[in-house]
Amino acid sequence: MRPQFRWQLRNRALDLGTRTLIMGVLNVTPDSFSDGGEFLEPQRAIAHGLRLLDEGADILDIGGESTRPGTTVGGDESTADAAVTEEEELRRVMPVLENIRKQRPESILSIDTYKSGVAQRAVEAGAEIVNDVSALLWDARMASVCAGLCCGVILMHTRGRPSEWRHLAVETDVTAMVIRDLESRVQVALDSGISRQNMVLDPGFGFGKRNEENYSLLANLQGLQRLGFPVLAGTSRKSFIGRSIDKRRGGEEAEPCDRLYGSLAAMVASILSGAHIARVHDVAPAVEAAAIADEVLAAGR
Repeated sequence: MRPQFRWQLRNRALDLGTRTLIMGVLNVTPDSFSDGGEFLEPQRAIAHGLRLLDEGADILDIGGESTRPGTTVGGDESTADAAVTEEEELRRVMPVLENIRKQRPESILSIDTYKSGVAQRAVEAGAEIVNDVSALLWDARMASVCAGLCCGVILMHTRGRPSEWRHLAVETDVTAMVIRDLESRVQVALDSGISRQNMVLDPGFGFGKRNEENYSLLANLQGLQRLGFPVLAGTSRKSFIGRSIDKRRGGEEAEPCDRLYGSLAAMVASILSGAHIARVHDVAPAVEAAAIADEVLAAGR
């Protein structure tokens, strides 16, 4: 059973739980793990974003900095030594966000950033949601900025920073860790003035989790329901899916763009375990697969 919520965004609200919402990924970066550089040029990014909306994306998530394994991000709870400066990130995302907003004023746009200055500018330009992979941790001003904007906020669990992920110790109970850490970040958000109705939680598949830990988290995703918030799951093209495909291929590496079927399988598993929103790169097939998963959930009530 998937609980229902009403998610309050900046200027509208979304009903969550009746059907799975699809969030399309738009990376305006030169080095994303999944499509690095393909949409760095603004016109290509705009065209791709419009295509994802045409294919059925309910939300478009626009990001201008890669957080792939090994990158230097976040600084020391500031953006001082971030690999991508605030100015550069704004230069990448703002023309894309503003143009899509102009052409599709009804679209729901999300800004994928951990920088408060980028969040502020993007929401003032029409974004409804701030998607922070650090759950308000890497920029000390992010919580108060989001509270002032009264926008939707996605708090994603990240264990450590991308430059540390390859060296993290094995976690014996990854689901318990994610629940504990997200509970702490929720309290920070509440203390900063962000309303419960504005928040969605993301367990952060791949972000500081080893291969087998991601499957454990996926199998126990329903445990997040006890926190009382909607859940977003982003499994699309992640490396743990690629490794499973590699095994079936006898070790032949599956590139991110070759992980479609595995990504759809993981997405369906997340929906059947209670995810309200699926963040995906391949919108059209995800819309169809989610529709079937939603029918299964409805039949089981």
